[in-house]
Amino acid sequence: MRSLTSLTSAVLLACLAVTIQAADVHVETVVGGLDNPCGVAIQPETGHIFISDSGAKRIVRVVGGKLEAVIVDFPLDVYGKGPMYNIGPLGLAFLGRDTLVVGGGGLVDDKELLRVYKVPPAGAAPIQADNMVSSFGLEASAELAAEGNFYGVAATRDAIYVTCNGDDTKGWIAKADVHGTKVSNFRRFIATKEVTEVDAPVAVAIGPNGRVAIGQMGEITIPEDGLVTIYDGSTGQMQRNFEVGLHDITGLARSPGGQWYAVDFAWFDTTLGGLYRLTPTGDDVENEKLASLDKPTAMAFDRDGTLYISVIGSGEKGGKLLKVAGL
Repeated sequence: MRSLTSLTSAVLLACLAVTIQAADVHVETVVGGLDNPCGVAIQPETGHIFISDSGAKRIVRVVGGKLEAVIVDFPLDVYGKGPMYNIGPLGLAFLGRDTLVVGGGGLVDDKELLRVYKVPPAGAAPIQADNMVSSFGLEASAELAAEGNFYGVAATRDAIYVTCNGDDTKGWIAKADVHGTKVSNFRRFIATKEVTEVDAPVAVAIGPNGRVAIGQMGEITIPEDGLVTIYDGSTGQMQRNFEVGLHDITGLARSPGGQWYAVDFAWFDTTLGGLYRLTPTGDDVENEKLASLDKPTAMAFDRDGTLYISVIGSGEKGGKLLKVAGL
């Protein structure tokens, strides 16, 4: 196994990560004034960037360099230990041009929803958060706790994968079936804590051949316990598990050229947060810090290879959407 794009082994390998010197990249602010942004997605065909402006209880898009409200009045909750953050909508993923899947974070776990919307066109009035095409929850049962805080959302042509933060003893990845733009059968799929012995699955991205990459955040008080784990998207079987030397991975993305990147929130000391390039070297993964970032939360590449990153930033409504070109 020589690269993240040819992961086929079903053997669990614990790999020592190596940190190499930071490189210079140009980070540009696209828009500011966001309130705890926690999700980024690129709309197919239009190329508009959608952001979950989580603390403001809304989904926005960037049109002509300006923010435009798309979906408003989501419920609001508070998340965190030590630093506390208002959260509403979280992860975002598109199914076709006009169907947007939104991970919820504003309700208690037993009421939390994965929501599906038909988004209005640019320039139209925003729709209300309860104006959903469909919605799904993961309620408690006699054996299982309820799930909520659907932080990361990633989609293929056939499935949606969602990171959940409800039962920390399980660390569930949920999955839903996709038929065109129709979503069904939302269910618990992979208990990542049982497999990796590290909790808090947060970041999710789709790799080649339907593989699913998960960024396991781990304990926010423990440095460098973050993992990147690769699963078969059909069977849920773990294929590889990498210790990558990062603290709290909140975003993963694969560039159009096949290179993997991560953002690290570094909850215990957010001055250490940043953007990293992940490069496999045999059985290990090197992480190369490309830029320091102020509490990064999510990331997405457009089809031209420009990377967009949401950061919470500092101060009231200090959130920003950043872009990095030329990676």
